[in-house]
Amino acid sequence: MSARLRAIAMLAASAATALTVGSTAAHADSGNTDQRSLLKGSTTASYFWDDASGRAGDTGLPAAGKPMQKGLVASPSWPLMTEGYVVYKGKKMPFFVGDRGPGDPSNRGVMLDLDAKTFAELTGGKFNPDTLGVDGVGGEGHIKIEYVVTKWGDGVGKKSHPVAFSTGAWAEKDTSTMTQPVSVKNAGH
Repeated sequence: MSARLRAIAMLAASAATALTVGSTAAHADSGNTDQRSLLKGSTTASYFWDDASGRAGDTGLPAAGKPMQKGLVASPSWPLMTEGYVVYKGKKMPFFVGDRGPGDPSNRGVMLDLDAKTFAELTGGKFNPDTLGVDGVGGEGHIKIEYVVTKWGDGVGKKSHPVAFSTGAWAEKDTSTMTQPVSVKNAGH
């Protein structure tokens, strides 16, 4: 291999390393939903897409510092980088908590804000990059989902069933551990 080809190969390898160092294994493409559960429940979920453009009411980059992507959800109370999956009508989609929200809707029981691409895939809709919304779901913006937490993030937040944003649980460090994990191999079936 020539020196030039070795240099190109080294640059490509270091770029790949730079892209994976500091990223999380909690991306939606990890796909591992046959894990042990730390918490299981159900709630109403909405959707969002914050691309930092200021369009459609987005507020900028997500709180965890990760770019907006499929699998990134907002929670009003769980620690950032908490991992798990949601189930809707038998479809399972992995998630990681990368942002805070929904704000006021959490006072009305909307306790998880899915990214718009995951919402579209779960509901059979299509993500619209122009509006940052989901087309083909008849205007539906809320769905009843089951959630399973498989790993708690290590930051501030409450390690329990989600509570409204207005409680301030998102800003408090919860040092408790969940002590009764259960198998979720067949969750959602």
